[in-house]
Amino acid sequence: MKNTIRKAIIPAAGFGTRFLPAAKSQPKEMLPIVDTPTIQYVVEEAVAAGIRDILMVIGKSKRAIEEHFDRNFELEKELEEKGKVGDLAAIRHISSMANIHFVWQKELRGLGDAILCGRDHMGREPFAVLLGDTLIDAKTPVTKQLLAGYERYHESVCALEEVPREKVSRYGVIKGTRMQDGLYLVEDFVEKPSVAEAPSNLAIAGRYVFTPEIFDYIEKTTPGKNGEIQITDAMRLMVRDRAMYGLRFEGTRYDIGNKLDFLRTNIIYALKRKDLAKDLHAFLRQLVAEHK
Repeated sequence: MKNTIRKAIIPAAGFGTRFLPAAKSQPKEMLPIVDTPTIQYVVEEAVAAGIRDILMVIGKSKRAIEEHFDRNFELEKELEEKGKVGDLAAIRHISSMANIHFVWQKELRGLGDAILCGRDHMGREPFAVLLGDTLIDAKTPVTKQLLAGYERYHESVCALEEVPREKVSRYGVIKGTRMQDGLYLVEDFVEKPSVAEAPSNLAIAGRYVFTPEIFDYIEKTTPGKNGEIQITDAMRLMVRDRAMYGLRFEGTRYDIGNKLDFLRTNIIYALKRKDLAKDLHAFLRQLVAEHK
């Protein structure tokens, strides 16, 4: 069945202060997982879900993202002249896999505001949102799983990850009722609750499908800490008026929002590579032996 959702927003405007000094002049979304920028994995997930129209919300010092997804004719010519067919195909694939557009978030006023920047481009269509600094490894792309949930009820759906109970205070979690196949009817969203007050250990995991009405609720949302408009607050308003769902997805989320998780993710992804796994395994075994 053909997707009724054709468009996606990828917010990528934040400073990435936890990756300074690397993020001073290079977007954190461009930091590589092995040899591929993080944000390219995110775009590839959207494309694998059948989405070809992608709007990236960027900010200051994010030009490298635009350049990465544009064609580089000089580089292509050099690779062609040197007979590097594989590299040439990989480079051309980056700029041809989707129609990628850019809009600037002029002030960093939170994720809700970043999504609101896409209102004109999305129009009155439902759309997906994929955070540019979160990777999810799944047999069926998580965005595709969410689209299937949307097609069932034609209401907004967010990805959910089960997290250890003692860590719920780090996340936004849901209060809801389990329906079927990992799908929950959401009653409320609670941002960073204490362990005692948390209604569940199902955390929002950086992937969403929204009906266009979400823009109206973002506009109604009162700015919170640091003047930021949070998408979770807008979702809390929206769920009072219409059904919203959460999907406990099948897959593994890798948050590269801090240095240690970034390093872990690089190692995990490198170990999946046939050209790297054997030598990396040997190196890690040697390293562990040396530090015993």
